Amino acid sequence: MTRTVLVVDDDAAVREALAQTLELADLEPRVAASFIEAKDHIAADFDGVVLSDIRMPGRDGFFLLDHALKIDGELPVILLTGEGDIPMAVAAMNRGAFGFLEKPCASAELLPVVERALRTRALVLENRRLKAQLETGDPAARMIFGRSELSQALRRRIRQVAATGADVLVTGAPGAGISKVAEVIHLSSRTAQRPFVKRAAAGMDLSALEGAFQEAAGGSLYLNEVGQLSVEAQFALSERLESNSGTRLIAGTTAELETAVAAGQFSPDLFYRLDVMRVHSPALKERPEDIPVMFRQYVAQAAEQAGLAAPEITPEVIAGLMARDWPGNARALMSEAMRFILGAGETGGEEGASDLGLVEQMAQIEKSLLAAALRRHEGRAAVVADALKLPRKTLYDKLAKYALKPDDFR
Repeated sequence: MTRTVLVVDDDAAVREALAQTLELADLEPRVAASFIEAKDHIAADFDGVVLSDIRMPGRDGFFLLDHALKIDGELPVILLTGEGDIPMAVAAMNRGAFGFLEKPCASAELLPVVERALRTRALVLENRRLKAQLETGDPAARMIFGRSELSQALRRRIRQVAATGADVLVTGAPGAGISKVAEVIHLSSRTAQRPFVKRAAAGMDLSALEGAFQEAAGGSLYLNEVGQLSVEAQFALSERLESNSGTRLIAGTTAELETAVAAGQFSPDLFYRLDVMRVHSPALKERPEDIPVMFRQYVAQAAEQAGLAAPEITPEVIAGLMARDWPGNARALMSEAMRFILGAGETGGEEGASDLGLVEQMAQIEKSLLAAALRRHEGRAAVVADALKLPRKTLYDKLAKYALKPDDFR
């Protein structure tokens, strides 16, 4: 969540006191003594909120409020006054102020309003980002959620593979969205307007296989759990791919096909043909930083499907989600989003995270983020320390605390 607060006050002492209060609450104040200084910070993509005095020489807080809302009608502006003037407060709210506080303002009164404004701003910016993705012509950006390095790499790999027209093998853990990745590959290809046909490989005979190829002619055929094809169907599929019929095969698997090949249970010829173009869909435990982004998106989708208003997703909800292991991956997170909608903002959790105290939940979150960083950087602790902006000693202390060994991630 964004943590930036633009503090505007012509009184240097008040400005400094407000900035110090915000810093002690782990917020990031930017200070300005006037509208002239403040206006350059205010833009439609400003990722924070504004906290401004009303009575200032020249252009006052009302002028700043009008200017900010003209730039971005959804930018929260909180106004301060030392006058205790109720009509002024009403005027401020009528003109679109997010909040109104009287100076001197105690931190117990100030911080809840600022935090609420920041949550509102973060939600607005996230919704804009998601809307922009929906409007773009890039299916990978529109349909593959997450901001982590792994998610960005997945989108790049999808675009790269889709452009080749070659057959593809999509791997991942159960629930990691393998079939969705397959669909995005098809939609990102030059044959996106042609059919996309999905079939389960288990129990598929030669007739069904040929029928599926004919139905997908000129487009893409997705075979789910390709490792479950019979030996005869594997041989027939290899022959079909050899003929280069113009229909792309996208094969999905949650199994280790290399192991099946070694055990004589899967055709080496078929495996090595498919493995030329492999796309891996990462599990949530590999990218825990994506959980809040993905959950918000799934909640929005679930609310639309159910015809219900989405409840507020509080920091406590996010903390509870991130404290869980999510063996069911994206599919389980989607189910949790639907329960969240139907349960009016409460999340359950088969892992029992809801029974943990805040300290235990935060510890689990910290451990998962450290493990994900070690996995991303292949156990190189020095690189992890730089990426997480931690002193190396602090990193090593945390790794020891959670029994995380860099060598285990190499």
